[in-house]
Amino acid sequence: MSNQNDDSARQTRRRKRRSYALLVLAAGIFLFGAAAGALYYVLRPTVLRIAVGPAGSEDQNLIKLMASTFQHDGSPIRLSPITTPGANESAALFTSGKADLAVVRGDQNLPATAGSVAILRKNVVVLWAPSGLAPKGSKKTPAPKIKSLDELAGRRVGVIGRSEANVKLLRTILTEAGVSADKVTISQFGINQLAEMAKDPTVDAFMAVGPLNSKITVDAINATVAARGEPKFLPIEVSETIAKKHPIYESEEIPGSIFSASPARPEDKVETVGVNHLIIAPKSLSETTVGALARQIFTARQQLARDLPIASQIEKPDTDKDAAVPAHLGAAAYIDGNERTFLDKYSDYLWGAIFVLSGIGSVWAWLQHYWKRDEREKYDEHRDGLLDLIGRARNAETPEELAQMQTTADGLLREALHCYENGVIEDSDLTVIGLALEQFHHAVADRRATLGAMAPETQRLRAMQS
Repeated sequence: MSNQNDDSARQTRRRKRRSYALLVLAAGIFLFGAAAGALYYVLRPTVLRIAVGPAGSEDQNLIKLMASTFQHDGSPIRLSPITTPGANESAALFTSGKADLAVVRGDQNLPATAGSVAILRKNVVVLWAPSGLAPKGSKKTPAPKIKSLDELAGRRVGVIGRSEANVKLLRTILTEAGVSADKVTISQFGINQLAEMAKDPTVDAFMAVGPLNSKITVDAINATVAARGEPKFLPIEVSETIAKKHPIYESEEIPGSIFSASPARPEDKVETVGVNHLIIAPKSLSETTVGALARQIFTARQQLARDLPIASQIEKPDTDKDAAVPAHLGAAAYIDGNERTFLDKYSDYLWGAIFVLSGIGSVWAWLQHYWKRDEREKYDEHRDGLLDLIGRARNAETPEELAQMQTTADGLLREALHCYENGVIEDSDLTVIGLALEQFHHAVADRRATLGAMAPETQRLRAMQS
């Protein structure tokens, strides 16, 4: 009956060990899955939608090149271009939240939540008036009818591009130059209407807004030269005043011979106004994400310029907080070298994780203690039983009793070892069992010696009695 009880107890312990092992395995699989999921979430690339247009423009080509380069290089920030009819539509998508980034002009109506990531290029205003075609056989260039901005009153100006921002810019220039904008007729022409604009005799002057090396500007100047004669470039002498009153504009210069070397167009440098073409991001977008994007753009700038020369014009935005479109905090941190390290960014999270893990460890230890409380109680009973055997061994009357006690002690030792294997007790507890068992063996040995010495005397007394 005792053997059956022992077998039943061992089977129960095996089942508990299997259940505990399965529980540990399940917990390990869960933690591994959680860690793998967190690692994937942290390391996966961030894809940002960027609105840019119109289709086929230099802006769109540059953004597409950026997107493909970042994809090829396995960069952490990726771009997903959204093609729009123009900068106004790009700004509208940005404002509505349908795009994470947008390519816009600095003088557009941008939301206050916009911060600049990079300056794609600086656009400059080019104003010129035709001198007229020289009579046949004459080599003398006719004198231009318009030589300065104040002579545009009562005239018609052809503006290249359908953007309302160009019209707004021209009116700002006229106003600051002392010319009533209402006295100047403004007509807009698409970039596919350059020849039509150049041949229109009612247009007295022309205006283009674009980078200094803009093909559109050069084509427009060449078209007017062919149709209307050599250009007279009109300086904007109030450019510094405009820049001070309207921070979205800057005072710039058009270098001599930039549009043609022979003949020189212009013959000398010309004062003008510039406006930046930007990549903007909402201030709510993560500083880490924007900082990484800025780093990628400026790191890849030379590589991009090899495939698309306009990329060489990419510049860092103004980090001054008073700028018209200040740099996004993430871009500013990268530019100023103030990016926070990994520990700076995540120290609070790391300490929080340590605190949570410590709490989980404490709870887990408590649960283990709770689940194994029955086995711990059994260990306490076995330890106390072994100590009781020591006292009983010293008072045993026969060797048979001692042998039975040794069998009981062996069973208690076996149970203690099971508890140790199951993690119920520690090394110190096993040491206690070892000391108690050693004392028990000493007690048994001493009692055997005593019983052995008593045996002849006992036999003699029995013989006398008989």
